Amino acid sequence: MNFTGIIGVLAGFLAIAISIMISGEIGAFWDVPSVLITIGGTIFATIASYSFKQFAALGKMLPIAMKKEDFDVQESIDLLLELSMIQRKNGTLALEEEAAKLEEPFLKKGILMIVDGSDPEPVKNIMETEMNFIEERHGQGQAVLLSMSSFSPAFGMVGTLIGLINMLGDLENTSALGPSMAVALITTFYGVVMANLVFTPLATRLKERTTHELRHKEMLLEGILSIQAGENPRIIEQKLKAYLSDTEKRKMEAKEKVEEAAVRERLRETRSA
Repeated sequence: MNFTGIIGVLAGFLAIAISIMISGEIGAFWDVPSVLITIGGTIFATIASYSFKQFAALGKMLPIAMKKEDFDVQESIDLLLELSMIQRKNGTLALEEEAAKLEEPFLKKGILMIVDGSDPEPVKNIMETEMNFIEERHGQGQAVLLSMSSFSPAFGMVGTLIGLINMLGDLENTSALGPSMAVALITTFYGVVMANLVFTPLATRLKERTTHELRHKEMLLEGILSIQAGENPRIIEQKLKAYLSDTEKRKMEAKEKVEEAAVRERLRETRSA
């Protein structure tokens, strides 16, 4: 679980709550009808806009958005280079045993297709189709969340209008005008907070997660096709490093220097012995 997103949302609500308590009474910001109008209206408008299946799919999308990335690009590069060296040394069929050890389903599927003797073009098409499906599925989740972020302020305004209508219908009671206006504005408050502190951040996190996941899978596909072509591991390494950010490249270079230093140290110990 990626706790930064959860912390951000909770901290946002806490900051609002503290501001309310400093300037007034927090109980004045709780109104059940306003909650029903804002949340209920948002949910039902979303269901009206999308199929129930797409709406229900949010149950799977939200954990993905909040989940910590379960892949390491640098580790994936090391694994692909290891597979390429095994293939060059022992042949393509030797990869079948290695594929059984792989935990990444996408990589495992690609390696097994290589072992089965599939041509590069079908391998590429099948893997790209899977990537496109992931992008489409996650894109639907983003669209639903963005729709909810637009619906919630709108239904907040609906609640405010209802409150104003009720207030204007009882203008004779001047002492109740202030409290009635406050209650009328609460739904707008709920809608704006939900849109900007829940729905929009979730959509953004899902988009970022999708971008990183697709970049990782694109790199894996590049490695799979390079292994299938029998390219030199050094060439493969340079191709895969192109997918790294500058920070990731520096980390990988630092790791390689540490490993090289360890190898040199072992060689010195061996010679001295």
